[in-house]
Amino acid sequence: MSSSADTRVVVAIDFGTTYSGFAYAHKSNPGEIIVQDYWKDFSGYFKTPTVIKYDDSYTMVESWGLPALAKKPISRRQPLQPSSKPIELFKLHLLGRSLRDKDKPTLPDGLDYKRVIKDYLEKLRFDVEKNVKNHWSTLDFYKQVAIVMTVPAEFNDNAISIMRECAFEAGLIREKDSENLTFTTEPEAAAIHYISSLEREYHLNPGDSFMVVDCGGGTVDLTVRELLDDNQLVEITERKGDCCGSSYIDKAFIEFLGNKMGKSTIDTLKKDYYRYLQYMVQEFCKNVKFRFTGKEEDFDYSGIDLDDYGTMKLCVEGEEKDQLERDEWLINIDFNDVKGMFDPVIERIIVLVKDQLLQSRQREKKVSLMLLVGGFSESEYLQTRIRQEFSSVVPNISVPLRPIIAVMKGAVKFGLSEKTIKNRVLKWSYGTDILRRWRSIDPLPQRLPNGYIKVFEKLAERGKSIRLNEEVTKRFKPYSSIQDKIYMDMYVTPSFDVEYFDDPEMNLLRKWEINLDSYEDDVTFLLTLKFGHVEILATAVNEKTGVTKEVTFKYDLD
Repeated sequence: MSSSADTRVVVAIDFGTTYSGFAYAHKSNPGEIIVQDYWKDFSGYFKTPTVIKYDDSYTMVESWGLPALAKKPISRRQPLQPSSKPIELFKLHLLGRSLRDKDKPTLPDGLDYKRVIKDYLEKLRFDVEKNVKNHWSTLDFYKQVAIVMTVPAEFNDNAISIMRECAFEAGLIREKDSENLTFTTEPEAAAIHYISSLEREYHLNPGDSFMVVDCGGGTVDLTVRELLDDNQLVEITERKGDCCGSSYIDKAFIEFLGNKMGKSTIDTLKKDYYRYLQYMVQEFCKNVKFRFTGKEEDFDYSGIDLDDYGTMKLCVEGEEKDQLERDEWLINIDFNDVKGMFDPVIERIIVLVKDQLLQSRQREKKVSLMLLVGGFSESEYLQTRIRQEFSSVVPNISVPLRPIIAVMKGAVKFGLSEKTIKNRVLKWSYGTDILRRWRSIDPLPQRLPNGYIKVFEKLAERGKSIRLNEEVTKRFKPYSSIQDKIYMDMYVTPSFDVEYFDDPEMNLLRKWEINLDSYEDDVTFLLTLKFGHVEILATAVNEKTGVTKEVTFKYDLD
C-alpha cells in the first residue's frame, strides 16, 4: 500500500446519479486543475451520462455514457428496432432503505446494481488512466495517483463501503482498503472549491457562515459551513440530501406522455424501445426544460409531433390513439404542464433549505451566503423560486460560473489538502453491542438464559461536531484465554437515545475482526475509531505491550 508521500497526482471522480466526470491535478502544480471535457460522441461537455448498456443477455457491456442513452428514429417509415434497455439511475440503489419505493429504479432480473456500478466505474477508469498518463507517462497509477470520490450527503457508511468495494473491483485501487482512495461529500467538495472566493468575491469574514446547495440530476445535497481565520471550514449543521434532482422533472415528463399516449404505450416503449423514449426525453430537455424560466411570456413551444419519431405512433392503442389521430399526432405541452413538472421537485428543495436554515438558527449561526451549484442550479426557474423564498433571510444567493464543475474541482483540492476541513457533524449515532446483567426495567423478552441482556453501547452521538482526526477509544477484553480474534459489530441509528436492539431504526453497519495472534491473561485492547473522516477508520492496540493489531472490516455487500 502506498503512502501519501508517494502521491504525485490527485484524481477526483464525481460519480453522479445522472452525469459523471473527473478532474485531476499534479501536487507540484495544484493551481492547474484539469477537468475532462471530451467524451465519446459528447465533445465540449464536462460530464457524460451515468448510463450503461449491455447486450441482450446482460453479459457484456455494449456502450456507456451518451452512446448508451438515446437513439433518434431513422425515418418515419422504418420500424423501431427493439434492443436491451440501457441502465440508468442505478446509483440510487446505494441509498438503501432511505430510498422511497417509487424512486427506486428497476433492474433486469439477475442484474445486481453493484455489478452495474463496477462495470461503469471500470469504463470510467480507462478514461481516467488514459488521460492521466497522457500528461505524465511515467506515473505509476496505483502508487502515485490518489483517488477522491464524491458521495451524496445522504450516503451512510454502508453505501460508502459498497462504493469502495466497487472501485476495487473496477481496478481504481489495487487493494480493497487502499489509502489511495478517500471520500468527500458532494456539498463539502463544492464548499472547498469556493473557499478562496468567499472573502474576495463574496465578502465573507472569518466567523461568517454560508450554505452550499448542490443541485444534481438525482439528488440535492446541502451543507452549512463556517469560514475560519486559517482558510479552514467548520461544518455547522447535519448535512442533508434528498432525491429531488432534475431527473425527476424528466420522470414527470414521461408520466405526462403516459397520459397522452396511454400507460400501456409507455410500458411498451420502456420495455422494448427505451432508447427512442429517452431520445424524446433528451429533446424535451433541450427544447423545454433547460429553457424554462417560469414566466409564461417566455414560454414558446409548439409541442411534440409524433410523426417526427418514426413508427413510434404504431405503439399507441385504444382511446389515446383515437384522440391523437384527431389531433393529427401532435401532443401539445403548455406552460402550466411544464410548471407542474418543476414545482413538486422545487418544493422539496425548498424544504431542505428551510431545514438547514432552522438548524443554523438553533446553533445561533446566520447564513450570509447561499451558493447554488450542480447542473440543475443553472435552471432560471429554480433560481427564481429560491430567491423569492429566501432572499429576505439570506442576503446573498449566488450561482457561480460553471457550477457543474464545482464538486469535481473541490474534490481535487480536498485530495491535495485535507486540512481544509476542520470538522464534520455526525449524521448518525454509532455504537456496538455489549452484555450487562438484565434489570427489572429491561424488556423481559430480551433477557438471555444466562441472566444478561444485549444493549447498545454508544460510541459517538448524532449531531456531535467531530474534528477530522478526533479519536474515540473503547477498552475491550477477550472472553477466553484461547480466543484468537475479537469480533465487534458496529451499529448505527438516527436516534439520539436508544438502548435496546428491538428499535426499528437500529441497523447493523459493519463487522470488525481484530486478530489477537496470542493471548495473555488480564490483557485488554484499546479499539480506536476515527469518525471525522467520511469513512470510519479503526485501529486496535494491546494495552499491555503497545502492539497494534490488525482490524479488518468484513465486507458484506448484500
